[in-house]
Amino acid sequence: MPGWTAPWSPCEHGGPVSTVDGEARLTSDDFVDPGIFARIFPRPTAREVALAVASAGFSLVQLNLSSFGLPTLPDPGAEPDDRPDYNGIGDAFASEGVAVWGLSATYNMIHPDVTRRRRDTAAAVELIASARSLGAGVVTLCTGTRDPDNMWRAHASNHDPDAWNDMRASLDELLHAAAESGVRLGIEPEAANVVGDARSARRLLDELGAAESLVGIVLDPANLLTTATIDHQERILTEAFGELGPAVVCIHAKDVGGGGFSAPGTGGLDFGLVYRLRQSLPRSVPVIIQDTPEPDASEVRGFLRSLAFVHPWRRDARR
Repeated sequence: MPGWTAPWSPCEHGGPVSTVDGEARLTSDDFVDPGIFARIFPRPTAREVALAVASAGFSLVQLNLSSFGLPTLPDPGAEPDDRPDYNGIGDAFASEGVAVWGLSATYNMIHPDVTRRRRDTAAAVELIASARSLGAGVVTLCTGTRDPDNMWRAHASNHDPDAWNDMRASLDELLHAAAESGVRLGIEPEAANVVGDARSARRLLDELGAAESLVGIVLDPANLLTTATIDHQERILTEAFGELGPAVVCIHAKDVGGGGFSAPGTGGLDFGLVYRLRQSLPRSVPVIIQDTPEPDASEVRGFLRSLAFVHPWRRDARR
C-alpha cells in the first residue's frame, strides 16, 4: 500500500503506529482486537494452548509458561534437555496465527527470604534472555510483597524503605538482562505490592533515569480501584493515565465487584471510560483480558472490541 509505514518495535514502544499518506488509520495494528492471558486456556502443550486461543477468536496473548504445565520461572540449573524449547513454543503460537505480546516472569521481587529472592531473580534473568525466541517484546513482573506465602497479598512492611531498596536491587539485575535481550520490563502497579499505585510507579520511572526506556507500565485499572473507591473511578483513572501515559505499554482488562476481580463487563468498572482514556495515550497499546472463564472469553472479546470501535485510538483522537 503506497505511503504505508509501521515505525514500531515492541521494545521501543509497546504498540504499533500505522499511517497511510500521512494520516493515522484504524487498522488491525491499532489493537482493535483485545488479547488475552494464555493461562485462561490451560492445556497439556503449547500447541494446544495456541489452538484454543485462536479458536476463541484471539490473535494476541500474554504468555505464562504455566499455561501448559511448565513453571513460570524454569530452573536455570536444569540440564539442557530439561529446559523449555522456547523456539518450539514460539513456533507453536505462530503456526496458529497467535502473537506473543508479553511473557510473564512473575515472582516476589522483595521476598523476605533473601536466598529464595536471589534464586528467583537468577531464573527471571534467564527467562528474559529467552523472551525474543517467543516473539515477546515485554516481560512482565511482580514488584513484590514482604508476605512470604503470597506475592499478591499486602504486608505492612511493604512501605518500609528497605522494601523499596530490595525491589530496586532485584530490578537492577533484570534491567541489565532486558538491555542485553532487547526487551522491556512490564511493571504493573498492584495495591498489594511495593509499587502499589500510579504515584509509586511514577516514582520508580523517575528514579530510573536513562534506564526508564527499558521499563513499560502495564496499567490495570481494576488494580487501582476497590468497591469503596469505584464511584470515584473517573478521577482516579484519569490521574493514573495522566501520570503514567507515556510509559504505558499495555492495559489489562478485568472488572471490580463485591467478590473481587471478575471478567470485564461483569462489575462496576466503566470500560467506556478506560477506552476513552486509552485514546489519550501517545501510542496504541494492546488491551489484554484477564480473570475471565474460558467459556466467556469470546463474549468478552466482542464486548471490548465494540468499545475499541466506538473509542478508537488514532493520532488525531489524542487529547
